Amino acid sequence: QEALAGAPSEAPERRAIELDLATLCWTSGSTGESKGVMLTHQNLRNSSAAIGAYLEHTADDVILCVLPLSHTYGLFQLLVTHAFGGTVVLEKGFSMPWPIVQKLADERATGFAGVPTIFASMLSLKNFAKADLSALRYMTNAAYGLPAPQLLRLRELLPNVSFFAMYGQTECTRVCYLPPSLALERPSSVGIAMPNEELWIEREDGTRAEPGEVGELVVRGPNVMRGYWKNPDATARALRPGPLPGEVVLHTGDLFKMDEERYLYFVARKDDIIKTRGEKVSPLEVESVICKVPGVIEVAVVGVPDQVLGVAVKAAVVKAEGAAVTADDVRKKVRSELDEVAVPKFVEFMDALPKTASGKVKKSELI
Repeated sequence: QEALAGAPSEAPERRAIELDLATLCWTSGSTGESKGVMLTHQNLRNSSAAIGAYLEHTADDVILCVLPLSHTYGLFQLLVTHAFGGTVVLEKGFSMPWPIVQKLADERATGFAGVPTIFASMLSLKNFAKADLSALRYMTNAAYGLPAPQLLRLRELLPNVSFFAMYGQTECTRVCYLPPSLALERPSSVGIAMPNEELWIEREDGTRAEPGEVGELVVRGPNVMRGYWKNPDATARALRPGPLPGEVVLHTGDLFKMDEERYLYFVARKDDIIKTRGEKVSPLEVESVICKVPGVIEVAVVGVPDQVLGVAVKAAVVKAEGAAVTADDVRKKVRSELDEVAVPKFVEFMDALPKTASGKVKKSELI
């Protein structure tokens, strides 16, 4: 209040233009060294407008934010509310699930953004369904794909809450979203392009992939970063010439496929694909199956060195307290739904998965 009382009555002179640098947001570092992403005022304004539009955000919304503001997923809880109006309730973080669920109820929150590890913790609560979340209008998931079984369980417990499955990167903030009305019809999809953006899937030879074909996701639009701070080599790998002379597009490094109606399906990060027995295994596909095992709360699948196979599939599993889940249960479930090559050779039970500040699993620590 003292600062506001001493502030000038008129706004300061505007010196920046939309193409100027607005912020440096650092990548989580879950797949390697953290890099500073240069985002302009245009990037922030465009992404805020697009996100707010598909969330149908209004001045009546109350958003509970447990995500760090140093990462774009958390930051845009604040920026979208600033652009559209409303209230943001800031929490220092997410450590225990029940206090956050209670906070949602106490604040009469209408919106909540999470990541799979947060939702897995919530679903592990025996009294989750008893909380009064009648004011909650929507929940969003980003950072990485939410396993379909967890999505279906959330929809079962919160039938009146719209759930937005999304995908994004720090380098372009947000890429796509799945309309909540299609959550049950397409539970494994991360949706369609957000407004004012073009997406396509590209083969290794640079040509565009056909529907159903796996390739790298490429993003074109005003949400794409200016580059990595003082890292021209990494910038050149990510930002490459686009369809129009002089423009660049973002090569995400993530493998996707797109159906004939242009709905996107995340497969894996290029670096995460497990090459074993001469074949490729998608960690997310295996994780989604293991999540169906009763008593499993969280799982992360990685490739680890193996003297026989070269690389073997390993599953790190967190199970509910008192759950009698065994390694054989995990392997049996995967074998029943996927090819033998995807069955984990190693299954490790852990109390918790190692995570970054933004809630992503640090898979490098599981190898």
